[in-house]
Amino acid sequence: MAEEEDSAVEFDSLKENSKEWASSFTVDGVQYAASVFWESLQNVDAPFLDAKEAAENVMVGADLFCVKHGKSPQLGLAASSQGFKKGMNVAAVTAVTSMSDASSLLAVFKVDAGYWYLCVRNDVILSDGDVLFVKEEDAKEQFMSMLSVPDWSKKIAPKEWGIDETEQKDISEIFASGLDVKLEKINALRGTELAIVVILSIAVGAWLIMFISKTFFTTKPQQNVVVARRAQKKVVTEVAKVVPAPWESMVDPVWMLDTCRETILSLVNISTPGWHINGVTCSQSNAVTSWRRNFGRLSWIEMSLTYSGLTFANKFVDKKGSLVTVSIPFQKVKRINSMPKKTSAELYNMINDLFQSLNLKINLTEGKMKAGEKSYSFINFKINSLYDPEIWKPMLTKFSNNNINNILYNNGTWNYEGTIYVQ
Repeated sequence: MAEEEDSAVEFDSLKENSKEWASSFTVDGVQYAASVFWESLQNVDAPFLDAKEAAENVMVGADLFCVKHGKSPQLGLAASSQGFKKGMNVAAVTAVTSMSDASSLLAVFKVDAGYWYLCVRNDVILSDGDVLFVKEEDAKEQFMSMLSVPDWSKKIAPKEWGIDETEQKDISEIFASGLDVKLEKINALRGTELAIVVILSIAVGAWLIMFISKTFFTTKPQQNVVVARRAQKKVVTEVAKVVPAPWESMVDPVWMLDTCRETILSLVNISTPGWHINGVTCSQSNAVTSWRRNFGRLSWIEMSLTYSGLTFANKFVDKKGSLVTVSIPFQKVKRINSMPKKTSAELYNMINDLFQSLNLKINLTEGKMKAGEKSYSFINFKINSLYDPEIWKPMLTKFSNNNINNILYNNGTWNYEGTIYVQ
């Protein structure tokens, strides 16, 4: 819901809301980082550059990152100010690689620090799909809200919840067979930068050796000592780095709605006999979907993809030839600057009244995020609807600084998730 201006890339929508969350838990004596913010990785060969850019524009204040490789490469971001540490194993990567047979996973594990919620859709960890909730009721609420979405490969929940068609899994056994990936420093020297530092260090060392040898082992002629008056030292006051507000570089909600609608409808229109589309997830960086085989041949769906006119960054076929997953990256993301114009109370009242007049439901939750030394408040919203983005566009662009995070389409149903910053 962003007025004439624009909407943007932002923090995790669940981690920073009113629900309590933690940054790590321990399994078999090993500390694992959870509640990591995930987004698509564009430059697989140089993830450090993507991490650096994301720390400046997406998750301001992030100083740690990791990479999830595979069918849909992703970048994980975290901030040491929130309790994360360099060298921590990343729980989501370990779990996803251990259960790689499940392209869409909805799970809650009971751990020492609370209840860890993990949501993977079409091999993509959702931006709010990795949260370590402190309270059981918060984890259960989030799990149940996603349970209504169809076609989960695995559904894992504590046995005492008594939810049908779910299973309880021992997280120790899952982590035992998963890949360990650790958090790294975003600003660590690497590659060419490290080589330059090494060369400079060698040069300085050589100069120092030469200086010492000349100073101590060479007899100098006696000279009259001239004492010069010491110049007054100039005091330089360090200027604190100005961290921009999260709404100063937001993804344009109009661009997001139009791009997701066009991309989703193009994917849904790929019709292949014997193959059924599982649904499409559209984020601010890409769209991901998969097709499952009921009958027919693998070559049929591959031919449909080839002649679809779409450009796919990644295409994965499972070992049985019965599941094909693709992703479409967005190359040019339009950003805008859109300041908040309403208080939290004003927004709550306006949004509730608007949806009551239309006899529609909307889920609203409050949250806060920190950028630099400042803290910013926002309202998260979730909408389930039978109407596509073109119908929702006038309403979802009604308020300034509305950031639409994800749009999920499945079998005629559209799910919208977003964030609105408040004064």
